[in-house]
Amino acid sequence: MPLDRIRTMASLGARATKAMWDVGALRPVRPDRAVRLPLPYFRYGPVPATVEAMAALRFPRRTALIDERGTLTHAELDRRAAGLAAALRARLSRPGERVGVLCRNHRGFVEAVLAASRLGNDVVLLNTDFSGAQLGEVARREGVGLLIHDAEFDPVVDEAGLGGPRIHAWHDGTGAHETIDDLAGTAPLRPRPERPSRVIVMTSGTTGTPKGARHDLSLGSLLPVALSHMVRVPVRSGAPIVVAPPLFHVLGFAYMSVALGTGMPLVLFRRFDPKQILDAIEEHGAETLVAVPVMLRRLLDVPDGPRPASLRVVVCGGSALHPHLSEAFMDAFGEVVHNVYGATETGWATIATPRDAREAPGTVGRPSFRITVRILDGDGNELPAGEVGEIHTGGGLRFAGYTGGGGKRVRDGLTGSGDLGHFDAAGRLFVDGRADDMIVSGGENVFPAEVEDLLGGHPGVAEVAVTGVDDERWGQRLAAYVVRAPGATVTGDDLKDLVKRRLARYKAPRDVHFVDELPRTGTGKIRTRALPT
Repeated sequence: MPLDRIRTMASLGARATKAMWDVGALRPVRPDRAVRLPLPYFRYGPVPATVEAMAALRFPRRTALIDERGTLTHAELDRRAAGLAAALRARLSRPGERVGVLCRNHRGFVEAVLAASRLGNDVVLLNTDFSGAQLGEVARREGVGLLIHDAEFDPVVDEAGLGGPRIHAWHDGTGAHETIDDLAGTAPLRPRPERPSRVIVMTSGTTGTPKGARHDLSLGSLLPVALSHMVRVPVRSGAPIVVAPPLFHVLGFAYMSVALGTGMPLVLFRRFDPKQILDAIEEHGAETLVAVPVMLRRLLDVPDGPRPASLRVVVCGGSALHPHLSEAFMDAFGEVVHNVYGATETGWATIATPRDAREAPGTVGRPSFRITVRILDGDGNELPAGEVGEIHTGGGLRFAGYTGGGGKRVRDGLTGSGDLGHFDAAGRLFVDGRADDMIVSGGENVFPAEVEDLLGGHPGVAEVAVTGVDDERWGQRLAAYVVRAPGATVTGDDLKDLVKRRLARYKAPRDVHFVDELPRTGTGKIRTRALPT
């Protein structure tokens, strides 16, 4: 074996060992607890209940969760989940019935998922932005028989017309339904389900009714993903983590699981308030923040907001992180931004470190360990560095299709992402845009994301969305929807001229609409269909 290869492997091994120590994987465990650690896995399988049951054995007195109601230790959280599991079993009418969770970010969401996943019943994470009609359609399609939801969603659930029992997760002390607090004191249940529970995460649904994504999970698929994360994202066991994106979204749910499994106190708020988030990071000495790009923008906009010295890692994902925003955030908060790329269907595929972001603005990083990422053309041929094609991934979390049937296109074992991208000469991935977002204007391919990034960096622009619209002469043209920065007087002609100077004339939006706000999903993605015409 060549000497440089040996050195590379030795360096990777040393980094992996240090990372595993930092997250607590190599910390000694009391012998009587160590012998019991494998039992939850053999009982429940690779599910959230296993993650927390093992954490309760490793650090029972450590804080597991902090929310607006206070704190819970791992022992308390595990005990409440076991009691709730017993209560849920008595209220589920049929084997295999699914449990729906319609909650904001708080202990009730966590307890509901932990309890239901002990039983072998699938858990369906429901979007808190659903209308009554959407909720009814999705819940019936997914076979939800029991619904756990916050009391604030009573009108939506009533409108959905769902039958079956309902349990309140967050409430003001009054209501017509049982509460998690009522049920968590039930005698604990530690069943051995016939099969492991599955957590079904909804796709974003920005272009239609959300679909439920299923994954085949095993230690063989989870461990490489976890190892890549540990090496590239320096989180530490015992150090608090603030998870701001909705827990029903794959980004928030993934880092909820990371926090519980590694003993990082999980700090949650039901709604995103940028000042509250900054204050919480400072108060708790949080080292990690998980956020979507629009949240980073709003944190930067907090007037005289604190810049907590404890913050070491900001994990950003869920939608495109434009270079101007990444650089502005790191200029203000330090070299902390780690940009993750993936999807509900595929999990995270690449991770960009702060160094990657500085050296190659706009990159989403290099593929994770034992995950294959290739750029393929329309005929399935792999493209060289610099050429744009569809991003395909393989390994890691294996997508098993949608719960309602169907799946992503697969070529040679690689799943198509629907995103167009390219690699640079150093092997770093760039996402140029969604395949269905690219427009052809006057015979030229145009990616709205490139124009969005440029306009978003203008000091007179607070937020911007760029999309394609039909055009009788050119086939399609770009339209920009702009939220002006406070006090700004930037005009449409100013922005069009900027694009013509910096990119190309044919990339300049022909329409510039100034709006008060952009319609977004709960995870920060632009709802293109809701933009004014």
